[in-house]
Amino acid sequence: MSMFGAVDLSTLAPSKGAASGAGSEAGAAPGVADSGVIDSPLVIDVDVTNFKDAVKRSMQVPVVISLWSPRSQVSVEVNTALEALATRYQGRFQLARVDVDANAKIAELFAAQSVPSVVAVLGGQPVPLFQGQASAQHLEQIFEQVMQMAQANGITGRVRLDAAPAAQSEPVETEEQRLGREAIEAGDYAKAQSIYEHALVNDPANDDLRLALEQVKLLQRVEGADLDAALAASNQPEATWRQLLAGADAALAMGDIEGTLARGLEAVRRSSGDERDQARVRLLELFELIGTTDPRVSKTRRALASLLY
Repeated sequence: MSMFGAVDLSTLAPSKGAASGAGSEAGAAPGVADSGVIDSPLVIDVDVTNFKDAVKRSMQVPVVISLWSPRSQVSVEVNTALEALATRYQGRFQLARVDVDANAKIAELFAAQSVPSVVAVLGGQPVPLFQGQASAQHLEQIFEQVMQMAQANGITGRVRLDAAPAAQSEPVETEEQRLGREAIEAGDYAKAQSIYEHALVNDPANDDLRLALEQVKLLQRVEGADLDAALAASNQPEATWRQLLAGADAALAMGDIEGTLARGLEAVRRSSGDERDQARVRLLELFELIGTTDPRVSKTRRALASLLY
């Protein structure tokens, strides 16, 4: 696997000598008990503010980074499986979840091309594990190898199973958001769309509702679709603008941001008149789904402006 091959995180972590020597006269290093148990949660959410700390922690305990997206159901399922494994392994590794939609810089650092992408960090060095779905048997094999590598490198710490979870601010869910969520959970996407559209009439400036509406519209577009076939069709030289938009949806559902934006922009380029306007509006909707502050969106927005004007 080529992913992560050129990444070196060692500059973010202390040297092994420094890590083992720190506190050697007065006991364990700060945050680490004499037994090698680290006062850190079993599962953490990582962003640019605590990424360096997670890499440093890998000098003492394996840190498994899950590059995921809430838009990808496979990502959610993989995170659930990894959380269960972290508990089964009794804290012998820490799971660090990175939402790539909110942390594009970290995703770029690892050159992750799709989500989920999972990598272990041992002693400040990344070790690619897998991309996409992984069976329970495959996960067992992977993590046995991770534990063997950690043991061979003297990385034998544990995080506390009962450590307080990382503080997270829980947003207050409005009545409309609750009803929409329940409709989505029931698989009634049309009802959810109707709920969000009605709510936006009364609160047109609500960005959360607007994003929820775009998300449920995407769910409706990809429901029952053969995503691989849609991608293949959009990759053909003679692909129509509609096929390109279908491919953009499929790419987004599979976590391929660059592929989504490239296909959306090409759909605008290959269309004209009213059809071009439809393609343009869809691309703007994709911008909202990905995040308008994402640098990849900003770059594509500039390309769109050049194409149109």
